[in-house]
Amino acid sequence: MSNHEDHEDLKPTITPGYKPGAAKSADEYASLDAEDESLARWKASLGIVPGIERAADGPKVTVLTLELRSPTLQNPLIVDINNPAQLAEIRTQPIVIKEGVEYSVGISFKVNHSIISGVRYIHVVRRAGVKVDKLEQMLGSYSPHAEGKAYVKNFDSEESPSGMIARSGIYSVKSRVVDDDGEVYAAWDWSFKLAKEWN
Repeated sequence: MSNHEDHEDLKPTITPGYKPGAAKSADEYASLDAEDESLARWKASLGIVPGIERAADGPKVTVLTLELRSPTLQNPLIVDINNPAQLAEIRTQPIVIKEGVEYSVGISFKVNHSIISGVRYIHVVRRAGVKVDKLEQMLGSYSPHAEGKAYVKNFDSEESPSGMIARSGIYSVKSRVVDDDGEVYAAWDWSFKLAKEWN
């Protein structure tokens, strides 16, 4: 597997003919059509309010957690992406997923400043260097919460593979949060393995 293959696999799918608009700050969006009261109320419900102090430095988005949920799992598996020890652990000590069950991946994240649009989560799964799966899920467009509240996005459910062959290896995953312009907001690697039971 080459770095070029990884780079291409982790690019967002682009709709032919679609051109993202120019980026605007939250204050610029807040001042657009300011005389329209219903639009102003709608923007306020999204946290787009003029005059809110937002630090414009640092990352636009901070991914907080990676989450795995399943009807067969009593509590979700939650990994703190900003904890170096946990991040290192999920690279070297694979997360155990029960074979043949419905499960879903999700993330929680904060928008720190600016309006983000066309943002999606992409991950590519490889086993023994061969790509076996790719997940691309649209997150959508978000503004910063005035109170710094996090957004939570759970992705479509899928069924984990089953059988002795599926259980015999470790799956490596590259996860990215990117926008339509290809700007990478967050990137991390992790691994999982399949077993007869959740661990």
